[in-house]
Amino acid sequence: MTSIASAFGNRRVIPGFGITLGYTLSYLGVIVLLPLAAVVARSTGMGWDEFIAIVGSERTLHALWLSFGAAFAAAIIDAVFGFLVAWVLVRYRFPGRKIIDAIIDLPFALPTAVAGIALVAIYSKNGPFGQYLEPLGIKAAYTPLGIIIAMTFIGLPFVVRSVQPVLEQLDQRLEEAAASLGASRGFTFRMVIFPAVLPALLTGFALALARGIGEYGSIIFIAGNIPNVSEIAPLLIVIRLEEFNYDGATAIATTMLVISFAMLLLVNLLQVWSRKRSGL
Repeated sequence: MTSIASAFGNRRVIPGFGITLGYTLSYLGVIVLLPLAAVVARSTGMGWDEFIAIVGSERTLHALWLSFGAAFAAAIIDAVFGFLVAWVLVRYRFPGRKIIDAIIDLPFALPTAVAGIALVAIYSKNGPFGQYLEPLGIKAAYTPLGIIIAMTFIGLPFVVRSVQPVLEQLDQRLEEAAASLGASRGFTFRMVIFPAVLPALLTGFALALARGIGEYGSIIFIAGNIPNVSEIAPLLIVIRLEEFNYDGATAIATTMLVISFAMLLLVNLLQVWSRKRSGL
C-alpha cells in the first residue's frame, strides 16, 4: 500500500484542488477584480491634475469625510451594543429570546429603501422619537446624525452574528477557574472573556464599517442630501453619473476604493495581532 501511495504521489484528502482553485480565482477575477480594475483604469486615464481637482473639491471632500466618518462612528456603536446584544442572547434565557434573535437579522432581509422610509417616519419632526428629540435641540432626520442612525441600523447584525458563535463556544470553566482563584468579575471579563472575543468583534466591526461605507438606499431618505452638509459619497457618485460626468464619478469611486482597502487592511492586521496575542 505504501508503494502504491508513493507511486501516485502525495494525494490530498479532498480531490480536485487545482480545478476548484482555478474556478475560484476565475470567479473572483470576473466578479470582483475586473469591475474594480475598470474603475481604476478609467481614473488613471485622466490627468493627475484633473484627478486632484475632482477629489480635492470642497463638495467631494465633505462627502468622503461624512461617509467614512459616519460609517466609523456607526461601526463603533454597533461594536459596543452588538456585543451586549450577543451577550444577552447567549448567556441568558428569557421569554421572547428566540423572537429577538430572529429580529436581529431583519436588516438583512429588509429592503434598504423600506428601512430608510421607516427611519424617516420614526425620527422626523413629527415621528415617535423625533417629536421628543426636537425640543431638546436634537434633529435626527435630514442631518449627519440621521446618517449615523441608518448605518447603525444596517450594521448591527454583522457584529451580533460575528460575536454570538464565539460566546457560545467559549468554555465557561475558564471563568469559573478565574473566579475560584479570587478574580473579580471585571478582571475575568478583561483577561479571560474579552481577549477571546476580540477577534470576532473586530470582524463584526470591519463588516459593519464596510457596509456603512457602501450603503446608499437606507441613507438617502433620512440624510436630506444637502451638499456640504448631509451628502454622502455614494450619492455624489450617482449625481456625477446622472450628469454624464464619468471622470468625476470614477475619481470619487477610486478614492473610496483606496481608503476602504486601507481601513479594512488595518482592521484585519489588528485582528491578526489580537489572535496571536490571545493565542487563538
